[in-house]
Formats: sequence, C-alpha cells, structure tokens
Amino acid sequence: MRQILIRHGESLSNREGRVQGQADVELSEVGQRQAAAVADWCRSQPEMAAADELWSSPLRRARATAEAIGVAIGKPVQLADDLRELHAGIFQGHLWDDLAVRFPTEVARWQSGDLDYQIPKGESRRQLAERGRQALEALADRPTKRMIVVAHGGILTAALGLLVGRDHPLLAEASERPFTRLPALANCSISELTWPGPKLVRFNETSHL
Repeated sequence: MRQILIRHGESLSNREGRVQGQADVELSEVGQRQAAAVADWCRSQPEMAAADELWSSPLRRARATAEAIGVAIGKPVQLADDLRELHAGIFQGHLWDDLAVRFPTEVARWQSGDLDYQIPKGESRRQLAERGRQALEALADRPTKRMIVVAHGGILTAALGLLVGRDHPLLAEASERPFTRLPALANCSISELTWPGPKLVRFNETSHL
C-alpha cells in the first residue's frame, strides 16, 4: 500500500512567521497556488489520479489543500482529527521571533530537545510523534492500494521519525527547523511511504511546484 504524504500550502501564519499549532488558519494566496500545483500533479500521475482515498487534517490550511486535490482527481476528502498539527499551547499565535522574549524559560526547555517536555497547555514532541504514528498506521490498515494524506510539517516529520527512524538517510540529510528540531518539509511537498514496512521512498519533493 502506498501513502502519498503532502504538507499543506503556505498559510497566512506561515507567511507572517507566526506559530500556528492547531490554530485554524487559512491558506495565503501563495498557498492557494501551491495547492493548485500539487492538485495538478496528482491529476497528471495515473496512480495518484486513481487513488482509492483522500485523507486530511481538519484544519483549514490542510483541508483546503486536500479539497483542491479532491476536485482534481474526483475524490471526496475524509477527515482524521489525529492528523492535526502539534498543539503549541502558550506559543500558539505568537511570532516565532518573539517567543524567546515572551516565554524565555519555556522556549529554553523546548529547544533543549527533551522529547517529553510538554509546552504549557500544549503537547510534547513524543506525544506528537505517537499521535502521528498511530494515525498513519491506522490509515495504512485500511483495505486500499493507495491513498493521499494531507497534513502538517510537524506531525508528518515526527511520525516518520518513529516509523522509519530519525537516522533514515532521507530524514538525516534534510535541513532541520531549528526551533522544532525536526526535518523541514516544504509547503505542498510530496513524500511517500510504502506498507508493509513501512519504507520511506521519497521525502520533501518539490519539483512539481
């Protein structure tokens, strides 16, 4: 079974340099164009155009990206709550550049890399990774040959780290987001898992954009 993993298009908060977490933020104009481009790519690939299912996080930036794909390939969007991004707690909604001033103690704890440090009123990295792993495994158990999954950079990379190992060559060679210490996924990038395994066969491809 093939899972095509797509990060949502650029959101308004991405453009502003703001922490999103589970805030329900819309796509920017750039993000809308990126969503159209990845939808065109899905339509142009015979196996993707014939995908059995299309799943998405319920947050608007992911759902709007998935809906563009759904129109392109004629598939309804199904929502999975566990595909939502990290709950960023007290960091949510603030500019990335302001965090160290507003929350110096909490930011230092988060940047220490402690997997179990839970952002106040939010989640820890371990909780995020476990939630993402369970979500992708549950979808992989469905009786389908191929599916498209639209979600978020944080949960996808955290889940992949558990599923294939953080030292996997495709993850180890990826640029890292300094604040999250997770491999960076570009907006509307394409990655792919094959099951059983799972096996990561591509990561963060953007040539279609």
